[in-house]
Amino acid sequence: MKKFKKVFAVSMALVLAFTFVACGSSSADSVIDDQAAVRGMDEGVGEIWIDDEAIALAGSAASSQAAIDACYAVFNLMNQERVARGLAALVWSDALTNAAQVRASEITSVFSHTRPNGSDFWTVDSNVQYGENLAKLYQSADSVYTAWMNSPTHAANIMDGGYKTVGIAVCQTGDGSWYWAQEFGY
Repeated sequence: MKKFKKVFAVSMALVLAFTFVACGSSSADSVIDDQAAVRGMDEGVGEIWIDDEAIALAGSAASSQAAIDACYAVFNLMNQERVARGLAALVWSDALTNAAQVRASEITSVFSHTRPNGSDFWTVDSNVQYGENLAKLYQSADSVYTAWMNSPTHAANIMDGGYKTVGIAVCQTGDGSWYWAQEFGY
């Protein structure tokens, strides 16, 4: 257990250093867009998109421990609400979390459900991504969760009874701003 903690601590230090270099700069336009993204069940059928390079970089990047803890706090808030409404709790997905880290990093430069290269959000990993919520400049789990739940399209993604899995990530920019991505799967 001690060896795991040491490896984890060193990994997190490296990840934090990478995050500050890789996440880009902040823009203070809109904080949350008015639309969440959803990929139709038939959209992209037969096409396999996995951005291995982006996922590899995201897998080595995360934000501060506070941001990581905030992701798990959103996960817990979301599942408490889902269970209270009679829905099954979502399962944390590492694959969706890696995709969310890619998307959180990407939206620091282009805040959109379209990736900076012009492709759809789900092309980070088409095997798992079917819904997406984005937000920026919310510095706590409570604030971003409240904003998403106050937006009908974002709340619909969170409360979608068909989704079974979720991944959440924050990219923290050099000025301390947080960019959130929440990815949903079946």
